[in-house]
Amino acid sequence: MGLFRRVARARLAGRVVRRLRHSGIPGARYHSAAFEVRFTRPGDEQSTILPLTPLLGRSRRQLGAYLAGIVRTGNLPEDWASAAPRLRPVLRGSAAGSPLCRPVLPFLSEFVVVDHPDTITYVTPDQLAAWEATEDQVFDAARANLSGAVLHGAPTTKPVVVRFVDDGNAYWTSHLLLPGWLDRLAEQVGGPPVAFAPERGTLLVAADDHDLLRALFAQVEEIYARSSRSLTPMAYVSGPDGCPVPYPAPPGHPLHPAVSRAERILAVEEYNRQAAELLDAAELRLTGSDTDGWRTRALWERDAPILLPAADEVQAGDRVLPWTGLELTPAEDLTPARWRARKWPDPGT
Repeated sequence: MGLFRRVARARLAGRVVRRLRHSGIPGARYHSAAFEVRFTRPGDEQSTILPLTPLLGRSRRQLGAYLAGIVRTGNLPEDWASAAPRLRPVLRGSAAGSPLCRPVLPFLSEFVVVDHPDTITYVTPDQLAAWEATEDQVFDAARANLSGAVLHGAPTTKPVVVRFVDDGNAYWTSHLLLPGWLDRLAEQVGGPPVAFAPERGTLLVAADDHDLLRALFAQVEEIYARSSRSLTPMAYVSGPDGCPVPYPAPPGHPLHPAVSRAERILAVEEYNRQAAELLDAAELRLTGSDTDGWRTRALWERDAPILLPAADEVQAGDRVLPWTGLELTPAEDLTPARWRARKWPDPGT
């Protein structure tokens, strides 16, 4: 991202945060990685996320009027009958606070949000009691509100890649959560569908063709790296129950290097996002190559109590050790999971 673009985005975020704080919301914070502002209105327990991309180019007067409406808008429906039609499921790696979620894929969980015209609000477990609803009811209602759109017709040329771009209301990447939905695109793409969701607003679906997918992995990694709303660089197919699973490519498979690299890039990104909010959390890095194999490496400083991520190897001082050979204790209540390592590895390890 160029310098002038970064400055323009930071200035917009600053104006939004100041407006919200002057309106009585002192906890408004800018999250540059996602290019969004998160805040909690007085009296509310749930955080609201305000995407900033739609606000680019608005005048100060337009921005002021827009934010005044956001401040006046109620945060969450008071009863289940009002809430249920406005719920949507979203795929995310992590979210602020303690929202309601359940793991669905490696490093990705399913969250539920209330869909407002210009913002979304994460649902928390505490809200279920107010609505007198169960977790299953909330997740089921959210999924039921997706359009479940089915494309018709077969491709006239090959290869074909169907690109779904979200206008803010379609929740295309969330459609991967619908059992059987991806399989229904087979005729449209000309073969067993493979899906990529490099950012929250983009879903790519193509047939399982090795040459095509190899090019798509490279394209998706670039989108994922550039996006302020990145989601995952991995590829997904339908599993036996119709729900998505990571694209299988064991050693020897033509796409094993690409799949292995994407898996580890996602792990590095999600663990390092987590490390930014934790004390004593080790950093994770990507190392290796297509030829030698891709690996993740956790960095451990000598004699420091530390929370280690799951990794292929650990750099302890000037030594690189296999992660599985260390004395580790699982840390509680962390997603993604980490392990406590208090004893420095013996020299003979």
